[in-house]
Amino acid sequence: MISTVKEQQLALTEGRTTSLALTEEALTRASDPAGEGTRVFTRLYREAARAAAQASDILRQAGLVRSSIDGLPISIKDLFDVAGEVTMAGSVAREGERPAAEDATVIKRLRAAGAVIVGRTNMTEFAYSGLGLNPHYDVPRNPWDRKTGRIPGGSSSGAAVSVTDGMAVAGIGSDTGGSVRIPAALCGLVGFKPTAARVPLTGVLPLSFSLDSIGAIAPSVACCATLDAILAGDEEALPQPADLGRLRFAVPTTLALDGMDKDVAQAFEVTLSSLSAAGARIDEIAVPEFAGLASLNANGGFTASEAWTWHRDLIERAGDRYDPRVVSRIRRGKDISAADYLDLLAARKAWRAGVEARIEGYDALVLPTVPIVAPAIAKLEASDDAYFAANGLILRNPTFINFLDGAALSVPCHTPGEAPVGLMIAGPAGADRRILAIGMAVEALHSQKQA
Repeated sequence: MISTVKEQQLALTEGRTTSLALTEEALTRASDPAGEGTRVFTRLYREAARAAAQASDILRQAGLVRSSIDGLPISIKDLFDVAGEVTMAGSVAREGERPAAEDATVIKRLRAAGAVIVGRTNMTEFAYSGLGLNPHYDVPRNPWDRKTGRIPGGSSSGAAVSVTDGMAVAGIGSDTGGSVRIPAALCGLVGFKPTAARVPLTGVLPLSFSLDSIGAIAPSVACCATLDAILAGDEEALPQPADLGRLRFAVPTTLALDGMDKDVAQAFEVTLSSLSAAGARIDEIAVPEFAGLASLNANGGFTASEAWTWHRDLIERAGDRYDPRVVSRIRRGKDISAADYLDLLAARKAWRAGVEARIEGYDALVLPTVPIVAPAIAKLEASDDAYFAANGLILRNPTFINFLDGAALSVPCHTPGEAPVGLMIAGPAGADRRILAIGMAVEALHSQKQA
């Protein structure tokens, strides 16, 4: 079993371990030549992590504990600025660029909370894919079925595998179209995408400043809630599990249930039955706006237009060093005019209003995070057609919530030992604490069913 934040913190409080011991264990796993560490991390902070752990242990001995993650090993996605380092974002195209002058706000808050940052995690280059493939740093293998070699999901690929393999108790990632929730779902973890404005993006290399958000991948909903509060600077008490018997859920039938494989369909059906048996009311509803999103994004949408704005100078200097599957999509933004962009802003406002009106009165949407289990790496590397088909299908459901600017959580809903499947629990902007509370209750129900 993977240790949670609460379990590791309790072990520290009771004196059964030390931050240095936890950190050494994480670093040992990350450095094991037989493990995934070389594919998970683009950079390890061995000495800095040991120093931070020793400092945490000294403060704890003096009775000073800075937060509930004080002394715990945490990984960070390779798109957060760290003072004195070039932020590579899973690429090689930024080699020789100017180093960051200061830490990203997220990194500052983690350090102030006493987190031991063990390293930067691998990712899809510049966060532009939901699969997790990276031709520069290789692909971390999904812990499920490593013999086949399956994708971890992206773009926060290394973040998820750092947690499944005990190299960190949680990984901090970004989510523009599912990049936290997808790897969480495919690797059997919990991933939380907050309302975008909840966590500052200062010092984060952007993909789309209209859609980017920052969240954690971790073993439990409580872990994600703990990290979210720290990243958001939220000093309120953590949410408590909701009463499932008092909740109304909406299952969107438009597109969101299309293309499910048998593993996902079965896990989703069983989960809905369990929720209904626990007293939750579940309604199937049409959300026609979901069917219109593809046409709104047909030219690349916010992601291509805003990525092109940030990348155009770098592409001119080093475009041949990009992953061709990434740079081709960024270049689509070159042909999006200012008028097109303004039209998209207006269309998004109307789209959001339509979706929010349909889900008003429901406590959350529930739908599969990803409609398929993790496909094999080799097939996707070998074929552009297979790559783009899988990428579109895997990004589809999470993208609805980014365009809504909502809050969403992916929680495991599969039977242990079977292919990981995620249940997405989502709501409109500002519903973060409610979504976390519902997630805690759903997680507890699933654990009871599996006991």
